Amino acid sequence: MSYDFVVVGCGIVGLTTAIAVRKAFGGTVCVFEKEQEVGVHASGRNSGVLHAGIYYKPGTLKARLCVEGNRLMREYCESKGIKSIKGKVIVAKEERDLPALFELERRAKAGGVEVKLIDEKELKEIEPYARTCDKALYSPNTVVIDPKEVLGSLAEDAKSLGVEIRLGTRLLDLDRGRKEAVTTGGRLGYGFLVNAAGAYADRIAHMRGLGLAYTMVPYKGIYLRIKDEFGYLVRSNIYPVPDIRYPFLGVHFTRTPQGTVKIGPTAIPALSRENYGMISNIRYSELVESASCTAKKLLTDKNYVSLALREIGKYLPYLMYREAKKLVPSLGYSYIARHPMVGIRSQLFDKSRNELVMDYLVLQNDDSLHILNAVSPAFTSSLAFAEYVVDKLK
Repeated sequence: MSYDFVVVGCGIVGLTTAIAVRKAFGGTVCVFEKEQEVGVHASGRNSGVLHAGIYYKPGTLKARLCVEGNRLMREYCESKGIKSIKGKVIVAKEERDLPALFELERRAKAGGVEVKLIDEKELKEIEPYARTCDKALYSPNTVVIDPKEVLGSLAEDAKSLGVEIRLGTRLLDLDRGRKEAVTTGGRLGYGFLVNAAGAYADRIAHMRGLGLAYTMVPYKGIYLRIKDEFGYLVRSNIYPVPDIRYPFLGVHFTRTPQGTVKIGPTAIPALSRENYGMISNIRYSELVESASCTAKKLLTDKNYVSLALREIGKYLPYLMYREAKKLVPSLGYSYIARHPMVGIRSQLFDKSRNELVMDYLVLQNDDSLHILNAVSPAFTSSLAFAEYVVDKLK
């Protein structure tokens, strides 16, 4: 089989890109995926939060695409009747968090994000059980949806437009001379290939000789939940002020459209890119590469050492609970339970600079485009990201 466009990866970015390419250029479009369902990994295992664009430096791809993506995805969900929970507060756990809170307000306003700096009295009106030190930041356009519902809807949209979705099809190699993707389902010829393979996007880029200085370092996100009878403690989303030097947002509360209140996630170094259990799905080459990058980072960044130790400790529910209680003091340890969801954030690492890559990264040559570091807020950004890809292909 041969297609005008082939997209690797049936996560949120792959699906939205396939749809946008089909609308923009017509022709034949195929998106394929190694799993038997769409969005099995990061896209289907994320918190479902549509971020407003508060955290990202003005001028970055994340800042630009998150703001526009938030608007587009909210409109999409409304048009499809997909339920949502609206609103979010970012609270300061202590006085030393305030400068970073004010920096988040500055970034948000510079990026055109609607936010409001509120005091403790106003916070109580929005989240009665939340606590802050003096000030908090309110985001009315942060929204929580069910990611799997969105993925299912987009897959149906893709099919209705004539996009071919091939599941259970693993990429083995790229034949540069013949412009073919060698897969477990046969050879797929292409005029142009888009790599939206998430955790393995770096490996595919390397097949084309691109991004050789980059590799993925996986971080595991585990969750707790508030037992249903205590769910009244959280109305929507309660977040702490994060350490803005790193791309992790800290333990927070998220109320889902189904009414569950999740606590988390962590950002614990994982043993492999699909290591959802304690010792499951461990691949030796990934373990060695991830351990090497993490060790180099630990040796050169004392702040990262502190962050890593705090995160590893959150394997213990009580330590995660203690962090959560700083946001909602009324939370009791007996109020919480395990949540079954586990996610992996495959964070791009620049080996030449020994640092985590903070922005999205897109690499391109004559017949392929590779989307690297499609981590949070990639779900939020996806519809805008797809338009960005189309613009680069014109």
